[in-house]
Amino acid sequence: MYTGLLDLPWWGYVAYTLISTHITIVAVTIYLHRHSAHRALDLHPLPAYFFRFWLWLTTGMLTKHWTAIHRKHHAKCETVEDPHSPQIFGIRKVLLQGAELYRKEGRNEETLERYGYGTPDDWLERNLFCHDRWGIGTLVVANVILLGPIGLTIWAVQMLWIPFLAAGVINGIGHYWGYRNFQPEDASTNIVPWGILIGGEELHNNHHAYATSARLSSRWYEFDIGWMYIRILEMLGLARVKKIAPKLMLDNTKTRCDLATLQAIATHRYEVLAKYAATLRATCAAELQALKGQAAGVDTGKLKRWLHIDKAALPPAELEQREAMIRHSRVLETVYNMRDELAQLWQRSTASKEQLVKQLEDWCHRAEASGIEALAQFSRRLRCYA
Repeated sequence: MYTGLLDLPWWGYVAYTLISTHITIVAVTIYLHRHSAHRALDLHPLPAYFFRFWLWLTTGMLTKHWTAIHRKHHAKCETVEDPHSPQIFGIRKVLLQGAELYRKEGRNEETLERYGYGTPDDWLERNLFCHDRWGIGTLVVANVILLGPIGLTIWAVQMLWIPFLAAGVINGIGHYWGYRNFQPEDASTNIVPWGILIGGEELHNNHHAYATSARLSSRWYEFDIGWMYIRILEMLGLARVKKIAPKLMLDNTKTRCDLATLQAIATHRYEVLAKYAATLRATCAAELQALKGQAAGVDTGKLKRWLHIDKAALPPAELEQREAMIRHSRVLETVYNMRDELAQLWQRSTASKEQLVKQLEDWCHRAEASGIEALAQFSRRLRCYA
């Protein structure tokens, strides 16, 4: 029986599978995601052409299609126009049929033209990489020649790796379950703090907060293996990082809001809202506990979730529920309404910077006069942003 040109031990086949699928993940996160879709880094032609070839071989995906669909996901996130939101399609469909949702959107010429700008349109793209079956067909033949019949099984794993982990897990679980460092206007989550298996894409909430950052890790305990590879490429002169998420700076001597404060909260708005929720969490929990025995029909679970969601993002029915519930508590009403007002500050594009600074200072005055110590504490800290 033919066993292939490479007669490997069992662990050799496992190692080959893991290495080849990991390279595919790296190609997706570095080339397609951070380089092509978000322009967070520039790649030297050597790794760029290699990644394009490898993706053609192992996935058959076109750069323009993936880039356009991902950009549309960010532009229309959690709406009916989002190509793969579990909030719209349901977690089961996105997790198990994410690749089919991708292929369906890839046939939408309007999406490709509107969001696929700046992607390769050279001879290779038009005459070779556009033939997806040629690539994956070449891989199955190579697997069988090198590894024998088991090459078919390994090829099947290679074909399922991206559809399940990227199209399913990241697009599905990454908008459904996990923890949140930031509060962007979507349901994105960090699945785990260590982004290794899926190249760092596990840190999906961090990415949605700072979409053009080449580094996806944010907290000291988080690890983004894709960023490690980018740094290696940069040291070799094969990549140039254009942008990473800025760090929030504090000036503890400040006692009033100024233009620097305004700029800081606009740049770090999703982090500001996360800090607001964290600072007020204990106050809200105590108030919710008191409400349990006082007011019928108060859904404490929903109230906790609503503290993390902008008023404008709530469906009308849920907004009506929220307003009805928080009327039972002056503290909760103040906390929720002050959060809404803070979020609106960076959305008022018609106001001048000076007007916005004045509105921010007024917000801080009212927060400190509210009688809610945690809210006053947050306000004093907010003035220190620089």
